[in-house]
Amino acid sequence: MNPPGLFNTFIMAGYECAAQRRRDGERVDVQVSTGHLRWAAHDYRQLLASGIGAARDGLRWHVIEQRSGYYDWSSFLPLLRAARECNLQVVWDLCHYGYPDGLDIWRPEFVERFARFSGAAARLMVDEGFEAPFCSPINEMSFWSWAGGDVGYFNPGAHGRGLELKHQLVRASIEAIEAIRAQAPAARLVQCDPLIHVVPDSSRAVDQERAEGQRLSQFQAWDMLADRQWPGLGGCEAYLDIIGANFYPQNQWRHNGERILRGHPEFRPLAGLLAELHRRYGRPILLAETGAEGDARGPWLDYVGSQLAVALQRGVDVQGLCWYPFLDYPGWDDGRYCPAGVFGDADGAGTRAPYHPLLMQLQALEKLHRPGQ
Repeated sequence: MNPPGLFNTFIMAGYECAAQRRRDGERVDVQVSTGHLRWAAHDYRQLLASGIGAARDGLRWHVIEQRSGYYDWSSFLPLLRAARECNLQVVWDLCHYGYPDGLDIWRPEFVERFARFSGAAARLMVDEGFEAPFCSPINEMSFWSWAGGDVGYFNPGAHGRGLELKHQLVRASIEAIEAIRAQAPAARLVQCDPLIHVVPDSSRAVDQERAEGQRLSQFQAWDMLADRQWPGLGGCEAYLDIIGANFYPQNQWRHNGERILRGHPEFRPLAGLLAELHRRYGRPILLAETGAEGDARGPWLDYVGSQLAVALQRGVDVQGLCWYPFLDYPGWDDGRYCPAGVFGDADGAGTRAPYHPLLMQLQALEKLHRPGQ
């Protein structure tokens, strides 16, 4: 039998909780648009009935703290208490791209306010019986700094300020970690960012250098947290606890932007990416997001499962696989129906129909990695 891991089950469900404002000013709020906010208890029970006992979910900071220092937990407590009643282990995202209206992300107030919010959330979790909560302070700092700071895809809608935004998000994450640990010393922290691979356009030295620089940027936020880059930000190795690695079919490309998909000779195997990550930090790794859409779901999970087996055989400390998102959802930009989940829309009673082939694959992987549980 495999030894017990950090999480109740090797397979985890990722309940999408993105809450950013798009470039047109409209707010994305996936907990609402999927019905998960309404049906969380039902979703959790359905998850447990499927043999999965761990998940990622999140808090809607923009709703909880509409006035500085005043917290309305009514949108979060039902999820927290449902998780407790179901004995479901949840990694809680405290900030998944969304933050309160009127808060300037570029100012020191953002760091200070997020730290206070994080400490208050940790205190609430302890008061509700979670002595050792799992938290992910700021989701995907590297992706957010690109999307919100370099190309204006969503809030704060800036261009050419990606590194500045990354510094601010790292500062906020550091202060949040301190605030969380002050309230819940046994808390575990998961720092999630995408794994990528970038191939140069040509054999010219300048193109290879640019591609490698972009590839290495995937490590910047983790390095900053660990005081390996930009030490003035205040990082230290103790801020790296569990590494959350997010990996999708589109995470590899040429430096000019052309996608490199699985099956291409230059596509780098996931097992190698995970091994590099483990060598660099020596921390437990959660494959915190992976998934595909439509008919590509099954083949993608087959590939990821086989690559995790290779990585584990090589001694990489992979603690789990989180399918993300676990529920079908409306697309961020246009609201189109995205069949990417293991479960579909909820009916009037909160029941969701499963995509049986994918669910069976996940259950088989759970039995493979945690036999006898």
